[in-house]
Amino acid sequence: MPTFSRLVRFLAKDGRTYYGDAILPSGVSDIAKTTQARIINGDIFGKHNVTDQVADVKTLLAPLAASDVKTVRCLGLNYENHAKESGMPIPKYPILFYKPITSLTGPTSPIPVPLPAQEAPGLDYECELVAIIGRPALNVPASSALDYVLGYAVGNDISHREWQLKRGGGQWALGKGFDGWAPYGPGIASTDLIRDPQALRISTKLNGEMVQESETKDMIFGVRDTIAFLSRGTTLLPGDLIFTGT
Repeated sequence: MPTFSRLVRFLAKDGRTYYGDAILPSGVSDIAKTTQARIINGDIFGKHNVTDQVADVKTLLAPLAASDVKTVRCLGLNYENHAKESGMPIPKYPILFYKPITSLTGPTSPIPVPLPAQEAPGLDYECELVAIIGRPALNVPASSALDYVLGYAVGNDISHREWQLKRGGGQWALGKGFDGWAPYGPGIASTDLIRDPQALRISTKLNGEMVQESETKDMIFGVRDTIAFLSRGTTLLPGDLIFTGT
């Protein structure tokens, strides 16, 4: 579907914002180290062209412009160990909640902690694989679900446990949906690079200390099954983000 390998959206040193295909040195796979990119023209979800025009990257932004994102879906308790840590039963069906578009931000943007989140302790991090839908998907079988994926990013489902579990009236969104509480990026790796989303390692470091470490094969509901489940009777649109749980 895409012609890019590593999609980035960035503020260039010329002061303009572009979509681009990251240029990485030989042996480097970390998109966060991108200093240059080939500019992309056209529709990211449709006909587009990776040009020969190279721009110098000043700042990596959220991989998709807010206007290109349709919905932010998130799964809760999608790893058995996390469910056990939370003292909750292993879910029989995916636990779905939504984040507002305003929660999305770039991979290095400061994370605001608004006054409501300062009223009680409970601020937390959740490193997650994010699947980005690339074309409309309705009632798709798990066997072909990955054909509808544009690519994958890393996201942080920032949460406040007090608001999520006690002050949210039984809904998780209040404790997870503050502005800037869904940073993701640093880019979108194409499905040509990530052919099996269940064969990845995922980890979080806080001030240099490893605080989360797992593998996506340990998901309760893998990416294929998640897309198949979410598309039952509901069309997933290009630009939909799916945070797949922690």
